[in-house]
Amino acid sequence: MPVVRNGLDAWAAAEFSALYGKTVGVVCNQATISFSFVHIIDLMLPYHQAGKLKIGAAFGPQHGIWGHTQDNMIEWEGYTDPRTGLLFYSLYGEHREPTPAMLQGLDALVFDVPDIGTRYYTFIWTLALCMKACEPLGIPVYVLDRPNPISGTQVEGGVLDPAFASFVGLYPLPIRHGMTMGEIGMYLKRRFFPKVSLTVVEVSGWDRAQYGDECGAVWAMPSPNMPTVDTAVVYPGMCLIEGTKLSEGRGTTKPFETFGAPYIDGWKLCAGLDAEKLPGVCFRPVQFEPTFQKCKEHICQGGFIHVTDRRAFHSMLTGIAVIREIVHLYPDQFKWLDLPYEYEWNLMPIDILAGNSWVREAIEAYASLSSIRDRLQAEADGFAEWRELVY
Repeated sequence: MPVVRNGLDAWAAAEFSALYGKTVGVVCNQATISFSFVHIIDLMLPYHQAGKLKIGAAFGPQHGIWGHTQDNMIEWEGYTDPRTGLLFYSLYGEHREPTPAMLQGLDALVFDVPDIGTRYYTFIWTLALCMKACEPLGIPVYVLDRPNPISGTQVEGGVLDPAFASFVGLYPLPIRHGMTMGEIGMYLKRRFFPKVSLTVVEVSGWDRAQYGDECGAVWAMPSPNMPTVDTAVVYPGMCLIEGTKLSEGRGTTKPFETFGAPYIDGWKLCAGLDAEKLPGVCFRPVQFEPTFQKCKEHICQGGFIHVTDRRAFHSMLTGIAVIREIVHLYPDQFKWLDLPYEYEWNLMPIDILAGNSWVREAIEAYASLSSIRDRLQAEADGFAEWRELVY
C-alpha cells in the first residue's frame, strides 16, 4: 500500500525550519498527528524549548484541542496547559474567530486540523475565520495539508445558498466537496480573502481517487462521533438526520451508520429503502438504544447502512432518501428538529444543514429521487470551475 506524506510529516522532517525565529500560533486538535502518530505540539515543542521558534498559543476547534467535548457544547475560552506550559484558546466558545488579542505577537498561524470531506464539518469554517482574522493583521497562514479521507474526486451537491450561511456553511461549497483542507483554503483566498498570505504545505503520495484507508494515511478520530473512515463515507448525507428528531446513532458505537426512532418498524423501513435501489448501499433492520442525546435510553428501530460500493454510493441522495421514506411512512410522528442549531435562531436546522430550503421541501412533497439527484448533480457541476482552480 502506498504511504502518503502529510504536510506535517514534511515540516517535521525539515525540523520546522520554515518557522525559525517566528512566534507562531498552532490550530490543531487531537487528530493532528504525524505518520508516526506523534501530535504536532509534541513535535514542535523541542524546537520551542530550544528557542528556535516560539509557540505563542494553540487554538482548538469544535470539540477542543483534545477532542473531549461532544457536539454543540460551549467550550472553555482560554487557559495555560499544565503539561506544556502553552496558552490554549477555544475557537468554539464565545469566539469562533480568533480575536486580535489572541493573535497579538504572532508572526504566523499554522493550521493543521484533519477534515472529513463534508461541508458541515465545522473545522473548514474555523480555517475560514482564521484567514479572515489574519488578513487585516498581515499574519501569514500556513495550512499543513492532508488527504481527503473520502477521496478527492467525488463531489455531491448541493452548494450552500448564502442566505442559509451558518457555522456549518459560511461560504458556498458543495456538501461533499472532494477537496483537501489546503485546497479549500486556496478557494477561500481566491474568492473571499484575496489579501491573506496563505501557504499550503502539500500532501504527497496520494492518488486523489483514494480513500484514507486505501493510501496508508493515519487515522485518529477527528471528533467524538467520527470513529472510522466508514463513518465519514456516509456522513455527507446521514448528517442531515441531525436536522430531525430521529436518532442519527449518537450514543451508539456506529453513529451515522445507524439511524431510527422508537416509532419506526425497521423491517418495513429498510424494505422500502432497498426497493429504491440506491446505488452502492443496502439497509439492514436494527434495534438500538442510544446511551445519550436523542432517544436516550429508548429502544429504537431503524436501519444500518452497509455501503457495498463506495464509488457508486451517493451519500447525499441516500440521506435524503432515508428521511423522505420516514416522512412518507410516519407523517404524524416525524418531526423536524427545533431551533436553535449551531448558534442560529432564525433558520430551521434542516435548512441550515442542507444550505437551502429546497431539500426539505422536496422531502415533504415526496419528490422523486431522480429529480432530487438531478438537482444535486447540477449544483455540484456548477461548482466544478472553482474546484479546478485549486488542484
